[in-house]
Amino acid sequence: MGDILIVDDERDIRELIGDILRDEGYDTRLAANSDACMAEINASAPGLMILDIWLKDSRMDGIDILKTVKRSNPDIPVVIISGHGNIEIAVAAIKQGAYDFIEKPFNIDQLMVVISRAMEASRLRRENTDLRRREVASAEMIGASAAFRTLKGALDKVTRSNGRVMLTGPAGSGKEIAARYIHAQSERAQGPFVTVAAASIAPDRMEEVLFGRETAGRGVEQGLLEQAHGGVIYFDEVADMPLGTQSKILRVLVEQQFARAGGTDKVRVDLRVISSTTRDLAAEIAAGRFRQELYDRLNVVPVAVPGLGERREDIPLLARHFIEMFNRTQGLPLRALSGDADAVLQTLPWPGNVRQLRNVIERALILGDGSGPIGAAELQSEGAAPAEPGRLVLGGGLATLPLREARELFEREYLLTQINRFGGNISRTASFVGMERSALHRKLKSLGVVGGGVAARGARDDDDETEEARAGTGD
Repeated sequence: MGDILIVDDERDIRELIGDILRDEGYDTRLAANSDACMAEINASAPGLMILDIWLKDSRMDGIDILKTVKRSNPDIPVVIISGHGNIEIAVAAIKQGAYDFIEKPFNIDQLMVVISRAMEASRLRRENTDLRRREVASAEMIGASAAFRTLKGALDKVTRSNGRVMLTGPAGSGKEIAARYIHAQSERAQGPFVTVAAASIAPDRMEEVLFGRETAGRGVEQGLLEQAHGGVIYFDEVADMPLGTQSKILRVLVEQQFARAGGTDKVRVDLRVISSTTRDLAAEIAAGRFRQELYDRLNVVPVAVPGLGERREDIPLLARHFIEMFNRTQGLPLRALSGDADAVLQTLPWPGNVRQLRNVIERALILGDGSGPIGAAELQSEGAAPAEPGRLVLGGGLATLPLREARELFEREYLLTQINRFGGNISRTASFVGMERSALHRKLKSLGVVGGGVAARGARDDDDETEEARAGTGD
């Protein structure tokens, strides 16, 4: 049922409590002084501690032990017992994180009720921690494109180290998923993953949220840094952190310890730090909004997370993943994607990247009739009015151009869109648009696309590596 460590300098009392608890099915360990107590904790953390305040012939009293235990093992519930009970001692114990205080001589039934409640509270905390860990472990990396494979290869390398990682990329590109993947695949996977959403925390509360606080009324309140002990702390949009807080975070990275707001005791933490930003930190440093020293500490391993426009081949995979996820988590219909829907998804601009794609899929599943494959008309991007079936909406200045110029502009944009859709693969593009490979090369050249155009830098032909060289000449 649980392992309980009983610490009391009176042999009769600790053995009496031990006998009673063993009769109730608990495993127990006994310690007569602070040295024996700390040796037991270092050997194996107990599920609960029963701790006497006054310990004869000990280097530390009960309050000192309580502080030490809560610093390194904050999840262990501690029940304080004392033969010199008074309000001041009880308040001091609760402030330092004790679960409850019982005065000697205690009532056995009262002690058992307190222990039962403390063990239940500890069990619930462990279950919540396990749920959070399973959530982290389920962080999935979805994709098959060249850009995705490059990203995943970089992430797999950093999981094998404890180095600090700086993730850069546009908003919604999946930087937090990448951070969770690093954590889930690392040796810290059993530890917590704590996110600091710097952009959503008021500057005047940032330090209290990060470092925690100690007050007379509420005792010790852990901050996010303390909660991440033994695991990973993820600074989301680190550039939004106030300059004053940046200085203190820099000190934490150097010393691996800090003091809570209102407190004097140093709290030591073991953390791996992963940060992310959508901003140009070099420009932020030049403008005096970000500390060069902190950047140097955080940017040990830089990893660029590509936007959805750089990995269009992954869009159908991601869309189907979201459909399955929403079916599993929300009970939304498990629908297929039509061929037209696939094409539309790969040609939309996606300024919001993976997050926007997820929103579009969720909206289609909620608003759709739930039968048959998802059609192209159900996947309109934000702010775009659906076109009537069989018609195109002429955008920009296309409607004002003569037919020949409009046709050339349409062909150029259409072919560029398809080349981007297929990741620059000329063979696959030619197959989709219904042209011979050589004819497509000639068409691209005539439209000014190849030979200095956009597609020339990214187009490739998997069937014939020399095709790229010929594409520039029109052969």
